[in-house]
Amino acid sequence: MSDAQVIKTLREKTGAGVMDCKKALQECGGDIEKAVEYLKIKGIASAEKKASREAREGIVEAYVHLNGKIGVLVELNCETDFVARNAEFKQLAHDLAMQVAAAKPLYVSVADVPDEVVAREREVQRARALEEGKKEQIVDKVVEGRMSKFFAEVCLLNQPFIKDESITVGDLIKQHIGRIGENITVKRFVRFEVGEA
Repeated sequence: MSDAQVIKTLREKTGAGVMDCKKALQECGGDIEKAVEYLKIKGIASAEKKASREAREGIVEAYVHLNGKIGVLVELNCETDFVARNAEFKQLAHDLAMQVAAAKPLYVSVADVPDEVVAREREVQRARALEEGKKEQIVDKVVEGRMSKFFAEVCLLNQPFIKDESITVGDLIKQHIGRIGENITVKRFVRFEVGEA
């Protein structure tokens, strides 16, 4: 495979720019798999830096499931109107709306879960662990593990992404931040299902 073909393959796998792909391949001795990992780490690191920047532009994506019984609206924000019109950004918004339809999150992030809900769930999991006969010294670790699972069920950003369960929705957004170069945030969502109150 020529250098150009290797770079093209890496770009297709990661969505990274040509120069980033060249650098990643140089850093990883031409190993595509290592370069994918390198770019993933680099993208997440740069995403962390961009996360503090304000995201006031964006779109509201609507998704209605084929049978017409589930509908979702998601507000996805970015920093510029230019990115809001970008096909990759729009695809991300669509994927997130499908995620909400399929996985039924209740909150965007852990920070959005009311304190009383967290406290109640923690109590339930503690009582459950004790009832199962777990020793007092490991109960807290058991509870923390179960709380992580709880957040992965009810918080959009903590859920495994429906199209690739090896990453969370939060990781997916960080990958897009790294590729697009702007902060991207899910502002809010609403999910409707026929027959639900």
